[in-house]
Amino acid sequence: MLRSQYVRAFSKQNEFYLVWIIRRRVPMTDRYALDKGRLSSELLLLLTLLATDNIDETADREPELFADIDWELFIRLNLHHRIYPFLYPKLSRMREECVPTLVIQRLKNEYRRNTVQMLQLSGEMGRIGDELARLNIRSLFLKGPVLALDLYGDVSLRTSRDLDFIVPLEQLAETEALLVQLGYVKEEEFESILGDWKWRQHHTTFNHSVTSIKVEVHWRLNPAPSKEPDFDELWTRARASSLGRNVYYLGKEDLFLFLSAHGSRHGWSRLRWLLDIKQLLAQQPAPGALIQLLQRYHYSNMGGQALLLAAALLEAPIDPALSGLTDSPKAHRLAELSMFYIERLVNLNNPPLAPEVERHYKYYQPAILTRPQQLLYVLGFLYPYAADAKTLPLPKPLHFLYFPLRPFLWGWRKAVGADK
Repeated sequence: MLRSQYVRAFSKQNEFYLVWIIRRRVPMTDRYALDKGRLSSELLLLLTLLATDNIDETADREPELFADIDWELFIRLNLHHRIYPFLYPKLSRMREECVPTLVIQRLKNEYRRNTVQMLQLSGEMGRIGDELARLNIRSLFLKGPVLALDLYGDVSLRTSRDLDFIVPLEQLAETEALLVQLGYVKEEEFESILGDWKWRQHHTTFNHSVTSIKVEVHWRLNPAPSKEPDFDELWTRARASSLGRNVYYLGKEDLFLFLSAHGSRHGWSRLRWLLDIKQLLAQQPAPGALIQLLQRYHYSNMGGQALLLAAALLEAPIDPALSGLTDSPKAHRLAELSMFYIERLVNLNNPPLAPEVERHYKYYQPAILTRPQQLLYVLGFLYPYAADAKTLPLPKPLHFLYFPLRPFLWGWRKAVGADK
C-alpha cells in the first residue's frame, strides 16, 4: 500500500527519489551505511584499494576482489576519478597475479606525466604568488600542488589541471591585469548588467599562451546563493605553504567547508574529492570550530554528506563529536542521491549529459541547498540577465526597468526559442 501511494505521487523521472523514501522506512543498522549494490566489481575494488593502508594484506584476505575484473574499465575508472597517482605507488608493489603488468605500466605512465605537470604547476604557483605579493595583493591558493602537499605530503600523489586562487574582490581587476602581463589570456568575458556577475559567478579563467597552464581566479569560494566567509575572515586563518615564500592556503576548517561545497555541487562524481576529505580528516580539524563554521554559513548538510560518503566508501574515521552532522536526515538523503553519480562515469561539466543524468541533476542541484538558499535560487531568475538587455536595449539610466520587465522578456525568448 505504501509503495503504491509513492508510485502514484512521483513521476517516472523521480524514481531515484522514491527509492530513498522507501529506504527511509527501514532503520539503519550502520549510521554510515549507503547502498553499494549497484557498484561494479571494478569500482568496488577501487574503493577497497583507496580505503586500505595495506594492499597486500587485503589481496591475501580477499582474493575474490581481484577475480574477473575488467582491467580496461579499472584503468578508465582510475583516470576518471583521478586517483591513479595515489594508487600507483601501492599497486606497483603488488604481485602480477593480482594486478596485470600492463595495468601497472599504464598507471606508471600516467603517474610520471602527472608528476611533471604538478612540478610545472608548483613553479608557476610560486611565481604568481610572488608577483601578487609584489603588488600587495593578498591571495589564497585553493587547490593544485598546495593541496597535494598538505593532504598527501607529496605533490606527485594528487592530480591537478589548473591553479585556483582567491583574491579580494576589490583587487580582482588588478589581478587580472597582472595575469595578462604574465602571458595569460582571459578565456571569456561575462555578459552582465547591474553587476550580477559578482554573485552569479565565482571565478574567471585564464590560459597561458605559451605553457597552456590554466588559472582560475576566484573572488568567491562558491557561486550564489551560498553564504560564505569573506576574504578577510579566510585570511585570518590562512596557512603558509613550503612551496613558495608567498604561497598561502586555507585553514583546515575553511578547507573542509570549501572541499565539501565543491564536491557536493559536482555530485561527488570524482572519488578524488572524497579522498581529499579523508586525508583532511586525518589532520583532525577542530570539531567545535568546524561545526560552528558550517552552521554559520549553512553548509552543515553538505558537510554531513561529505563525512558520510567518506566513511561509507573510503572508511574514513569520523570524530564522534561530528555526529550532529552525520546524523542529519538530509545529509543522508544527499549522500544517497550522490551515489547516482559515483556509480556512473559522469562528467557534469561536459554537456550534453545523458537524459537520466540531466533529469537527476535538475533535482539534485536545488536539493543540496537549504530552504532559504532555494528561495534565493528561484528569486535569482527574477534578477535581470544580460540577455534582457539584448532583447530590449535600454539606456543605462533606465536599466532598473529590467526588474519589472524580466518575466515578459524571458517569456518572449522562450516563445521564440532563445535561452534564459
